[in-house]
Amino acid sequence: MAANESDREDLMREAVALTERAELRVDGFADLITIGFRVNSGMSVFIGQDPVYQFDAVGRLRRAFVNGFLFRSQHQTLARLERVRTTSQTQLIRYDLNGDELTSFRNTMCELLSIIADKIRDGQCQVVRVVPEAADLQTRIVSVIDAIVQAECWLSPDIRRRQ
Repeated sequence: MAANESDREDLMREAVALTERAELRVDGFADLITIGFRVNSGMSVFIGQDPVYQFDAVGRLRRAFVNGFLFRSQHQTLARLERVRTTSQTQLIRYDLNGDELTSFRNTMCELLSIIADKIRDGQCQVVRVVPEAADLQTRIVSVIDAIVQAECWLSPDIRRRQ
């Protein structure tokens, strides 16, 4: 997710926190999909610029960017954060999703991820670029997506601000 809100020009070049990453052209998706792993094994999925899903090392959702909103895990729910700007300040308005909204969010996320995993499994994707160049990440991506979709506990603990 970008530090500023403008579109990224080259996610593969800029996503250096994802030490292993692949840019995929997946049948049925208009945008390129970038999927990568941090040093701690947390996976991030960028379907174009939006949606974006970031997971911890065990596959629980930490953060997401969907339909222009930032979502942050609160362990039991997701907080939707909206920036409201005035001429003198920027406020971050928080709204915690209710049970129905949370279920809908998860279902949509899992459906998208499952489609991606199925397309990779069926050979309906093309690797455009990969870092490092010799990495073969497709099997790992499918395995992690399968674990995410099947997980009972799917939200990470509260994300604390850095001190």
